[in-house]
Amino acid sequence: MKRIETSKAVGHVLCHDLTQIIPGQYKDARFRKGHVVTEEDIPVLLSMGKEHLYVWEMTPGMVHENDAAERLAALCRGEGMIPSEVKEGKIELTAAYDGLFRVDERRLNDVNSVEEIMVATRHGNTPVRRGDKLCGTRVIPLVIAEETLRAAEAAAGGTPLLELLPYKLKRAAVVTTGSEVKKGLIEDRFTPVVVEKLRAYGIETVAQVNSGDGVDQVAGAIAEMRSLDIDLLLCTGGMSVDPDDNTPGAIRASGARIVTYGAPVLPGAMFLLGYYDDGLPVMGLPGCVMYAGATVFDLILPRVAAGVSVTRADIVALGNGGLCLGCKPCRWPNCPFGK
Repeated sequence: MKRIETSKAVGHVLCHDLTQIIPGQYKDARFRKGHVVTEEDIPVLLSMGKEHLYVWEMTPGMVHENDAAERLAALCRGEGMIPSEVKEGKIELTAAYDGLFRVDERRLNDVNSVEEIMVATRHGNTPVRRGDKLCGTRVIPLVIAEETLRAAEAAAGGTPLLELLPYKLKRAAVVTTGSEVKKGLIEDRFTPVVVEKLRAYGIETVAQVNSGDGVDQVAGAIAEMRSLDIDLLLCTGGMSVDPDDNTPGAIRASGARIVTYGAPVLPGAMFLLGYYDDGLPVMGLPGCVMYAGATVFDLILPRVAAGVSVTRADIVALGNGGLCLGCKPCRWPNCPFGK
């Protein structure tokens, strides 16, 4: 930082905000910290009584914060992300469409480990809506060394740090278990909840069947639904370890490869996820999905809806943050649950 005559300040970077006061009309920062002084600015600055300015001297090998922010945003920006105008050395990216937001956490950490560099994102593996803010980038000083930016670019590698995957699945079928539902002894309150959650991701429920209880009955209903043109199969209820809860066994008997029966998530520990040989995903949903604001189903559904193949390791990783605190009202996905 150095003190310089205002008349000689063109091309230099202001070190602090400069406030202009016009009595009865205006009182605000006329020039912001980081502003690069132009010829047109000189008369205005002099009229504000600024005959000298404190500036950063732009020397070879140094990059202004606005230009640096542009380069950092480029490291992050994947398809479907809209950059904001650069302001005070900061650029934000927003979603151009609904989808699953994903972050390469390891490479993000590598970039943020470079001194004077900052990239802040929302949590990855969460659903976002069009217009949602995804990340913000900036450098800490007003000017930064070119070699520091290059180190950040090298840490990021050759692909964007962030992804926004549009939802791909369109058609689902639901097998509702329980003899009490099939016989009409109680109202089916589970299926409507599932249908509504699917609709939020653009998935239409094209078929639903009441299977009753028993491995053969549930497996038969699964086979019936699999014969249809669907992208996702869901089985509701019958997921506990009670002797008459046969949904997990029926899903196995139907030929699915089980990724997991059980998840380190509350609510939702008795969740099941599997895939058939043709890639069709199948889920067994525990009863908590019917009444809890957010469960393991809400953590997994956005990934499956975007066509992401969920692994056992992905399920295991949910344990850190997998305890829902039952906030009223539920704020999912803008909360720590599942992070």
